[in-house]
Amino acid sequence: MPPSSAISQTGSATSQSGLSGHSAQPPRCAALVGPYSSGKSSLLESMLAFSGALHRKGSIREGTTIADSNTEARSRQMSIEPTIARTTYLDEEWHFIDCPGSVDFSQDSRDAVMVCDVAIVVVEADSEKMVTAAPILQFLDHNRIPHLVFINKTDNSGCRIRNSLAALQELTSRPLVLREIPLRDKGENEAITGFVDLVSERAYEYCEDGSPSRLIALPTQNRTEETSARDTLLEQLADFDDSLLEQILDDHAPANNDIYASLGRDLADDLIVPVFFGSAEHDHGIRRLFKALRHEAPGPEVAAYRLGIDPSSDNCATQIFKTFHLPHEGRFCIGRVLAGTLRQGDALGQDHATGLCTLFGNRHDKIDQAQTGCVIGLPRMNHARTGMLLGAQGQSSLDLWPAPLPPLYQLALVVNKPGDDVKLNEALRHLCEQDRSLSVMHHDQSGQLVLQGQGDIHLQLVLAQLAERYHLDIGTMAVATGFQETIRTAFEAHGRYKKQSGGHGQFGDVKLTARPLARGSGFEFVDAIVGGAIPRQYIGAVQKGIVDALRTGPLGFPVIDLQVTLTDGAFHAVDSSDQAFQMAGRIAIADGLKNAGTTLLEPVDSVTFIVPVSCTSRAQRLISSRRGQILGFNAREGWPGWDEIQANMPGSETRDMILELRSITLGTGFFTREFSHMQEISGKAADAALKREA
Repeated sequence: MPPSSAISQTGSATSQSGLSGHSAQPPRCAALVGPYSSGKSSLLESMLAFSGALHRKGSIREGTTIADSNTEARSRQMSIEPTIARTTYLDEEWHFIDCPGSVDFSQDSRDAVMVCDVAIVVVEADSEKMVTAAPILQFLDHNRIPHLVFINKTDNSGCRIRNSLAALQELTSRPLVLREIPLRDKGENEAITGFVDLVSERAYEYCEDGSPSRLIALPTQNRTEETSARDTLLEQLADFDDSLLEQILDDHAPANNDIYASLGRDLADDLIVPVFFGSAEHDHGIRRLFKALRHEAPGPEVAAYRLGIDPSSDNCATQIFKTFHLPHEGRFCIGRVLAGTLRQGDALGQDHATGLCTLFGNRHDKIDQAQTGCVIGLPRMNHARTGMLLGAQGQSSLDLWPAPLPPLYQLALVVNKPGDDVKLNEALRHLCEQDRSLSVMHHDQSGQLVLQGQGDIHLQLVLAQLAERYHLDIGTMAVATGFQETIRTAFEAHGRYKKQSGGHGQFGDVKLTARPLARGSGFEFVDAIVGGAIPRQYIGAVQKGIVDALRTGPLGFPVIDLQVTLTDGAFHAVDSSDQAFQMAGRIAIADGLKNAGTTLLEPVDSVTFIVPVSCTSRAQRLISSRRGQILGFNAREGWPGWDEIQANMPGSETRDMILELRSITLGTGFFTREFSHMQEISGKAADAALKREA
């Protein structure tokens, strides 16, 4: 939900100690990311309640979480944009960003994790669903963003942490380091009742919801498992720590402080991925997660260096990672201060920090200044955009900022109320600034205004915003495929335009030949007139008439890949004109195409499908069922357990293909495409394509 335009006065600048002054530990930022329904918003609620920022947790089902202030989010029971919340734990300030889990809104997640110190990847305990975390894990690995995993919903019966860990390890090149092992009751379901920390070797028992876990003696039956798991943890850390390796080889037990230090270094360098577990709904594992963040998560200097910023500089640098357009307020940017201190009124590129505030859901709290590490709101930023680095010296868009996701789904927009075109264009400009994976284009052939995004839910949300926020009545229709026509055989044609209505008349007479050209050649015009059969000044008019006629062939589409040669004609000294010869050229080519007949051409895209290995065969069947031609497939480089399938796909088949692809890949599959060539289509396939286009 875009932060509310109303500014809360409940938190004055002097009361915001982490923002108005410099605390010993700079504020840190953690992003909660993961698949849809993994429980990120519930985890945030538990963490805020545990740290005292909330008096009681909200409920997803009841629409009372801080991420549910948006009407669409409540109705869909899903996050559709990032939610920022600030809290303190043991006198240290934390800023959390709860990111959407739906693949339709993954652009916001990617932009948010770029500025955070650590990402908490929240996944369900079901090992069969682990593959849904692969895209975000790959993005974190590629950008070397420190991250840990929280296996949620472990209160479900049949949960096996080892199975979950094994399934996750297949999705990432980073070693997963299990930080704790579960304690289970002796009942039939073997429910998890607590955990053993593998560094401190202490055992804890879960208590009732909202209460911290209780320290207990390590059960005898768990000692062997704990020793084995701890040895595995030490061996994994020793791969990156020579000192630790020497101690292990000398059979010397490393000090716990050395292990914690090694964990912190390796996490900051994105060498390992610590793994925790719990149940956000029942507040299990929340304190353990908080303690790990407090002791092992890196400070903001790591994020600054990753983005090419010198954190030791006195010059303030603020990285923008989200932009909103608020009614009557203009552009509202959310950013993170990664160097220096930002004060009220300071220059930020071409804008100024007026109305500086910190965020808690849709509430704004005014502040006078923000130190390094703070996530802040910046109203009335007329020139800033997502991805910009702002400072007193100016603004820049960093090459290190990820490119927006390519469009996967399209709809053509139809203005139902005359005169709303200009208003629609302005509204779409605002919405595209808010969401970088959203774009608008004009279809060259049909002239349609095409809205492009990540999926049906994504674009339906945009339509809802156009109606509710901008009061626009907008309809939709399928995007034109871009069919074209061509000829198979050469032909001759004659066109005469003669009109007499008193005074000067109109007269033009042309003869021409046409022959097919190689695919992709376009249109060629050849002037073969000799002896002045048609005066020079009318040749261009004939060509223009031919070009106009080729815009719509007998089947209703542009005609391409042919050469037209003007061979002969006649003129009248008084009645001939540019207009007459344009009409004669148009008549000649139109009659020739009608008599000779044309064949339909459809656009073909070169498409690369990216899918989990377990879904490769299903994806291949999908391609074949949509008239695609599979060119080959191979393992996707840097993506363990994923394949790439190269194929040529008819453009008409790719319009809604992402919906079916996601349904057979647990929502994880995607593709990239670019236009390849035009190819002939005939028979039943052509009839079906034309029927869909109608």
